[in-house]
Amino acid sequence: MPRHRSRFAIALGAMAAAAMALSILSPTPASAEPADEATTAAAPDINVEDVKTHLSQFQSIASSNGGTRVAGSAGYDRSVDYVATALSNAGFQVTRQTCTSCNGSDQNVIADWPGGNTSTTIMFGAHLDSVSAGPGINDNASGSAALLEVALTLAEVKPTVAKHLRFAWWADEESGLRGSNYYVRTSGVSGIQAYVNLDMVGSTNAGYFVDNINGTYSAPFKNYFSSVGRAADEMGECCSDDGPFRNAGVPTSFLSTGASARKTTTQAQKWGGTAGQSFDPCYHQRCDSYPSNINVTAINHMADATAYGLWELAVDDDTQPPEGCANTNDADVAITDLATVTSSLGIAECGRQGGTASTVEVHIDHTWRGDLVLRLLAPDGTSYLLEDFNNNDQTDNVDKTYTVNLSGEAADGSWRLSVQDIARNDVGKIDTWTLTV
Repeated sequence: MPRHRSRFAIALGAMAAAAMALSILSPTPASAEPADEATTAAAPDINVEDVKTHLSQFQSIASSNGGTRVAGSAGYDRSVDYVATALSNAGFQVTRQTCTSCNGSDQNVIADWPGGNTSTTIMFGAHLDSVSAGPGINDNASGSAALLEVALTLAEVKPTVAKHLRFAWWADEESGLRGSNYYVRTSGVSGIQAYVNLDMVGSTNAGYFVDNINGTYSAPFKNYFSSVGRAADEMGECCSDDGPFRNAGVPTSFLSTGASARKTTTQAQKWGGTAGQSFDPCYHQRCDSYPSNINVTAINHMADATAYGLWELAVDDDTQPPEGCANTNDADVAITDLATVTSSLGIAECGRQGGTASTVEVHIDHTWRGDLVLRLLAPDGTSYLLEDFNNNDQTDNVDKTYTVNLSGEAADGSWRLSVQDIARNDVGKIDTWTLTV
């Protein structure tokens, strides 16, 4: 991100951002720390350990190339190689766009995910270069790494998209947004419905900022941060690669944890951290390195927010599953005190991975449903907790549909509903259940 200036002052003058392997995964929505449990909304959890791997790679690239990834350097070129190769291997259509107005005629990396109408494209971007003073880990390997892992997770999950998705890693942002300006000037913005930017998303004294926070395309990000106890503020620093798109008439949003501005007392009370200190005390300095200058909690939230926003803006959650991806077992199974029973059904002709928002519809007759622990058992034995014991829930019967992220499971195979009764005196039966993967 270039040197701090007020975006409001600039606006007046210009008036002319691996699923964690668990044996039991909860389908309830993530709370304050999404990395600690599986995300069960439509969007998958982004594995922060994989984001950290990308950051380590960017640090290694800088260390092997004079300590920097500045535009026009070998460090920048190797960064392009790393990102472009990972995306190509994941199935993206990757274009290395030579920016003739950039230092060293550096390349933008443009990656299109197959599917969706290109006349309704949602585009995400982050700049890939650093300043010459250091490796640029928070500014902006953090945005590049988070966006890369979101893209790779999209490729792994393969949801049905309602809109086309395009990702970009920009050259030479630090010299004046040259890579993104070049793209807008030469490729145009036809069909781009919105552009979302990630810049500096791992600041050690993190804030949580969303530009144009009340705009239509910022709403998912604002909602996500509120849901995890990190209610966002309007962006107060400028400028980054959203600018050329906004100037071309494209609605934009921009996620950041802050640059050289100082955290206020109110913000420290709201988010934690140190009042009176810059959000990133190593901004544009040699000490912007990995791992010392990355707030893992902050970048985890930013990566998950990016995935959540992407799914909300571009993924078709209303798509019906293909024929063969659902089945029902309506055979009664008696539930007795202090025992565990199971009911099985088979998925045989789905031929894909499970979905990020698979559903388990359960109907159980029981005189004290709080006695019951319900789990879905995958063909490989992985257990997904649907409902835990709740002694205070004295209501009769279970008639509920649970949403579960089964994207890590092959859909075909034998699935089981496990019902454990852990208290005496109340019994019942599994009436019917339906799995839609």
